[in-house]
Amino acid sequence: MSTQIGVLGAGSWGMALAGLLHQNGHNVTLWEYDAATCQDLSEKRTSPFMPDLKLSAAIQVTHELAQAAENKDFILIVLPSHTIRSVCQQLALMSLGNAILVSCSKGIENHSLKRVSEIMMENLPGISESQVAVLSGPSHAEEVVRQIPTAVTTASFRSRTARQVQEIMANTYFRVYTSQDLIGVELGGALKNVIAIAAGIIEGVGYGDNTKAALLTRGIFEMTRLGTAMDANANTFAGLSGIGDLIVTCTSPHSRNRYVGEEIGKGRKLKEILDEMIMVAEGVRTTQSAVDLSKVHHVNMPITQEVYQVLFEEKPPKEAIFDLMTRELKSED
Repeated sequence: MSTQIGVLGAGSWGMALAGLLHQNGHNVTLWEYDAATCQDLSEKRTSPFMPDLKLSAAIQVTHELAQAAENKDFILIVLPSHTIRSVCQQLALMSLGNAILVSCSKGIENHSLKRVSEIMMENLPGISESQVAVLSGPSHAEEVVRQIPTAVTTASFRSRTARQVQEIMANTYFRVYTSQDLIGVELGGALKNVIAIAAGIIEGVGYGDNTKAALLTRGIFEMTRLGTAMDANANTFAGLSGIGDLIVTCTSPHSRNRYVGEEIGKGRKLKEILDEMIMVAEGVRTTQSAVDLSKVHHVNMPITQEVYQVLFEEKPPKEAIFDLMTRELKSED
């Protein structure tokens, strides 16, 4: 019997994962929340955002959430983080049985400051901690659909759950490692988006490779410092879901967060940039959450704080960089 998998979210990453899982021989149902978009995707089997992807006719595309979630062995949640609470509240009314739920989203909820896996467990009372996993790492959808070699990490508090996710997803071009540091893997995927905005700002104002190298190095230090304060393993941030994801998101033209920063660096306003974007740049909301978390855990995060001031307090980007460069001199620790 083939494995039954529901993929919730038909954005670029959701479609890429649905295609990958189908190629791996699984029975895949893809959920799109908007009825008109669902109809269009069902008929055309492709998206203007993913011209290299042609969804197989065997992949069922649906607007009915229950059709994609009930009686499934695995449910992948590939949605913007700010929508996950409401979707999970709908899922709580359905029969999910022993399905393994895999968060493929990278964000931290504003106000509650919860990671996506925490939102899932809070709103799905019938789901145990051992049924939850996360997937993260340097994995732009545009390259995965072209079968360019990619390596990621899946994490769960239960090692067997992580191995099960690894087994359904791994193939010759998509290598999957396992981890039990769910907190670290999840935080790495979210926090690197904040640093990616900073990398874009550096590009936008016209600074060079030296500046970007310093940013990435000090950025991973900030991520690790907050992560360990939140009970993550420091070594995780040296892995695929930490430095790996940070590098690709800060340097790739595919990165939406880097794009936001670059446009800010060129002098545009945040609202103007976001209003013209169709896809979500998770780092904008995560910047707010990261600043709040740094206060809760008493962690110094100067880069994140400056990104916050540029995004939400209209601080001039060059002034923010100047303030970072002229902070009190100290040892590198």
